Amino acid sequence: MILNDRKILLLYITTAFISHILGFPRKIPIGGIFDSDEMIQRAFEISIEAVNNKNITVAEDTMGVFLTLKSEKINKNAIRVAKRACKLVNRGVAGIFGPQNKLTANYVESMCDTLDIPHIAARWDSESKRGNVINLYPHPDMLSMVFHDIIKEYKWKEYAILYDNTDNLIRMSRLLKLPNMNSISAMAFHLGSGPNFRKAMKEVKGSDYRNIIIDCSTDILATILEQALQVGILSERYRVVITSLDLQTVSLEPYKYSGVNLTGVRLINPESPIVQRILQFRAFNWNLTNSSDLKVEAALAYDAVQLFARGYARLYDSVKGNIKKLFCNRTEIWGHGFSLSNYIRNEQINGLSGMIKFDTAGFRSEFHLDILNLEKQGLRKIGRWETNFGIKWEPGHRIPGVDDEKSLRDKHFLVLISLTDPYGMLKESSNMTIGNDRYEGFAIDIIHEMSKILGFNYTFEVQVDNAYGSLNKTTGQWNGMIGKIIAGTADLAITDLTVTAERQDAVDFTSLFMNLGISVLYRKPTSAPPNLLSFLGPFSKDVWVYLIAAYIIVTMLLFVIGKLCPVEWTNPYPCIKEPEVLETPFTLLDTPFCVIGALLKGNTGFAPAGISTRTLAIAWWFFNLIIGSTYVANLAAALATKSAAWPFKVAEDLAYQHEIKYGAKKGGSTLSFFKDSSHEPYQIMYNYMMDHADEVLMGKNEDGVWKVQQENYAYLMESSSIEYIQQRKCNVTQVGGLLDAKGYGIAMKKDIYYRTDLSGAVLKLKENGIINELQHKWWREKRGGDECEEKVKVQVEALNFEDVKGVFLIMTSGVMLSWLFAGWSFLWNIRNLAIQHNVFYRDQIIEELKFLAKCNSKKIIKRRKTSLETIKSNSTDS
Repeated sequence: MILNDRKILLLYITTAFISHILGFPRKIPIGGIFDSDEMIQRAFEISIEAVNNKNITVAEDTMGVFLTLKSEKINKNAIRVAKRACKLVNRGVAGIFGPQNKLTANYVESMCDTLDIPHIAARWDSESKRGNVINLYPHPDMLSMVFHDIIKEYKWKEYAILYDNTDNLIRMSRLLKLPNMNSISAMAFHLGSGPNFRKAMKEVKGSDYRNIIIDCSTDILATILEQALQVGILSERYRVVITSLDLQTVSLEPYKYSGVNLTGVRLINPESPIVQRILQFRAFNWNLTNSSDLKVEAALAYDAVQLFARGYARLYDSVKGNIKKLFCNRTEIWGHGFSLSNYIRNEQINGLSGMIKFDTAGFRSEFHLDILNLEKQGLRKIGRWETNFGIKWEPGHRIPGVDDEKSLRDKHFLVLISLTDPYGMLKESSNMTIGNDRYEGFAIDIIHEMSKILGFNYTFEVQVDNAYGSLNKTTGQWNGMIGKIIAGTADLAITDLTVTAERQDAVDFTSLFMNLGISVLYRKPTSAPPNLLSFLGPFSKDVWVYLIAAYIIVTMLLFVIGKLCPVEWTNPYPCIKEPEVLETPFTLLDTPFCVIGALLKGNTGFAPAGISTRTLAIAWWFFNLIIGSTYVANLAAALATKSAAWPFKVAEDLAYQHEIKYGAKKGGSTLSFFKDSSHEPYQIMYNYMMDHADEVLMGKNEDGVWKVQQENYAYLMESSSIEYIQQRKCNVTQVGGLLDAKGYGIAMKKDIYYRTDLSGAVLKLKENGIINELQHKWWREKRGGDECEEKVKVQVEALNFEDVKGVFLIMTSGVMLSWLFAGWSFLWNIRNLAIQHNVFYRDQIIEELKFLAKCNSKKIIKRRKTSLETIKSNSTDS
């Protein structure tokens, strides 16, 4: 029995010895060729240590496998790399890992394939091929599919690709060959050799692409992101996708608050239990601050060793053989390399880079990627991409611009403004301001008030060229703000943007927040030169005519009434008690002088005695009092108010003169008004402006205002802007009325769903009086408002006859009364004379009328005859 046991033990020892001599050894040398990346070499060495110690390993079926590392440090010199690789195979290795550089790696791959030695790679290769090469990096076609699916989910209709080299462009080739490329605009921009990549970024910014894909190596990713922020393509208006799988290793702190919608992917989940367990194992010195600093290629180097150990264990149990020392200059091959490569490809493990599994073609086509989005708290996982299922978004995640709800609550708008006073201005502040705080103005306040009503967020962007939008008839394209709204690079546009029929066909507008019209801005005219007859200004011509007529009539009436009234005939010689001749002061020379003396307030010694003459005099004096006082008051006001000499009164006058130049803003709605007008003067004005476009058409309103102040130039612009300028430029003013009626509105994309909400907010602001308050604030109070405010000067106009008709009526009444009194006293005096002289009444009237007709100022007194005179007269007659 004991003899049999000894035979069995001897047989087992013999078999084990033969097996050791003829079979694969458990102590396996593995070669490593490393570039300058120390993290990859450290990860490779740590993984070998994990396999040998069996304390912590990803591949569980590696019992009995002990790996020894034979490594070589290289540079990019292909000759030295060839010597180092040949040195490794001379020492006998079961496989070679590395290097990472494409040029040197291609030589090592070719050598390993020739000598039948497995070559393990952990780098992106645009030309993946079968053979003894085992690449743990995801296959380029499948990696390209990831970004294809992201763009498809985001529904991008246009995007730009910023790429580092041709290999990166190959990775993005799928994005340039989409089946619906006829409806998608895509363009690739080469970043250049560096280190300054800003030129390509400026080209992207100038091309108005809002969606950008950045595909570059991890080594320059941080530099590119920094320069992109400086150029301005990492801002609120852009959506950026980073293709690098090492995005999480780059510091993104400067970009959290830039407002950019930045999306990336990661192959390594730092929160994975496997990653945490391996990185936190005390025996391994990874020299990492946290798990997010682990790069993909280093993780793949660790997984490569684990996968090789498990594949070699399968080969050890299945195939008999040994490891050979080979030579590069001989034809001998190992013979088991292809088998080992197949065993490795058939393995499936969960490593630092997730599940590692190869397809039937020998490529890693099945893998998982986390989709990340940059937020203020850092990178956040928003979805997951899987080979067979595509993208699965996290619950509650909304794709910007696709899954947004109809409500404007928390919606973000990119609002275009122009630096046009007072609609949008840079804030005057001693402190440094950023973002929206840099701007203030009427339009800025309107958006702010609307956001408080509707709850949306907004970011202002200045239209640098100050172009509001005009249609190119040849190309059919819009420029300026309207062009950006149509292209979708901006959401809203607010400034002094006039709503026209042509613009309404291209975009939508809210309800008008301001009504206005076109008018003329011109410098204030100089005062008119003094006129020799300016003293006639207080009265109109008809008043002067009536005044002269009144003077003539009163003079004639006073002359006649003075003769009719017996009281006015007085004794020229008071010492003679019974004069033979009576005189009256109302002569042809004295009467006009007395009347004009009263009018001019001169002392003429005129003192009427009869009731009729006094009545007429009182009426005339009252008339003179009112007329004289009115004249003096109006004359003083007229002399204090200098009348202005206006070279034109209305805009149409400009069409028919050649002294004053006139123009409007180039490409603006004002110029379009004249272009589309059928009114002949406006057609003439439009032709003039187009013929002298270089001289009279302005790029911006500020240039037009300056030209008005400095030259003999009239600028056609909106009345609201003229009103603002008048408050601050004291030497310019508005001439004439409004040529049309229009208004300003907020522009947005055609048929957008939130137009009704925005229009409702504008109407609410108008109803509450907030817009009027804002207009008074920015027109009258802020930035020098009311600087040119002057006391209102009453424009003195000549008095018409209607203004003084009552005075003439009173004088006419006095004239009529004086006539009544004159007639009564005249007839009564004749009656007394007829009785006194014992003559017939009729004869006495005839005698008096004949005397009046002679216009004599002296009257011979008739005396009553005595008895003796009568007897003598009769005897004489006898």
